[in-house]
Amino acid sequence: MNASKVLAAAALSLLAVAGAHAETYEGVLTVNSGVSRAEVAPQAVAAARAGNEYSDGAAAGAQAFTSTADRATVQAEAVAKAHDPLASLDRRAFYRDEVPQAYKKPSVSFTRQAGL
Repeated sequence: MNASKVLAAAALSLLAVAGAHAETYEGVLTVNSGVSRAEVAPQAVAAARAGNEYSDGAAAGAQAFTSTADRATVQAEAVAKAHDPLASLDRRAFYRDEVPQAYKKPSVSFTRQAGL
C-alpha cells in the first residue's frame, strides 16, 4: 500500500512537470527599419525642438491675449464687486451648501457705522 502511494505521487509529479513549461526569454526584439540612422537623425532633432505636442498649456509659457472688454468697464465691475459685502459668501461654506437667509437680506451690513 505504501508503494502504491509512492507510485501515485511520482506519476502526479511527472504529469505536473510535463504540463508546466516556462516561457523562454527571446531577448530584445530587433527592429527591421527601411530608414537609415542618417535619415532619422534630422527628424529626431526636429521632434526634440518642437517640444511636447500633447502637453497642456501650462508648459507653453506666456500666451498672448487680446481682450475685447473696455478697460473702464472692467475696472467699474471690479470696484462694484469689491464693495459688495455678500460677494465673498460661498454656499459651500455653510450647512447643507446653502447660504442662510439672514445673509441674503439687503439690510445686512458688515461694516460698523460711526454713531454720532
